[in-house]
Amino acid sequence: MSDDGYGGGGGGGGGGGGDDYDYEGPGFNEDAFDENYDLLATELPDGENTGEGDQANGYAGANGADSQEQSNGEQAPAEASRSATQGERQPNKVRVTTPYLTKYERARVLGTRALQISMNAPVLVPLDGETDALQIAIKELSQRKIPLIIRRYLPDGSFEDWSVSELITD
Repeated sequence: MSDDGYGGGGGGGGGGGGDDYDYEGPGFNEDAFDENYDLLATELPDGENTGEGDQANGYAGANGADSQEQSNGEQAPAEASRSATQGERQPNKVRVTTPYLTKYERARVLGTRALQISMNAPVLVPLDGETDALQIAIKELSQRKIPLIIRRYLPDGSFEDWSVSELITD
């Protein structure tokens, strides 16, 4: 008998062996599954009651984090403060990060694009006999044809999205 609490053997050794080990792992309980559960939701302040049981228990509404209006038409204070600090996109004209592609971003972009090409993604440049996915990705980068976007997070929690084609590569 095993100490794991399942009553079966711990493998092929003595005890139960592998034949009578009938544990199938945790089951899926459809009643306990909630599609609208928001993992990024913060706790509601004390005393705040939205009137809906699921939202008071930390669950988001049908629209998830995108719902910013309550039943009376005002913006939810918890969601307003969260959107001000987390995930706020900077407009393209108000960028504060450098327009240069860093060596770390270059390595990540080339590796990601080479993996896509090796998995039969369409090649966006004319080939001159290249068969190596990394060489094709380098050629796409030099011609600014890589269809990827780099998201740079800032210390305040906001971020900037840069297309690889608009970054300067040296």
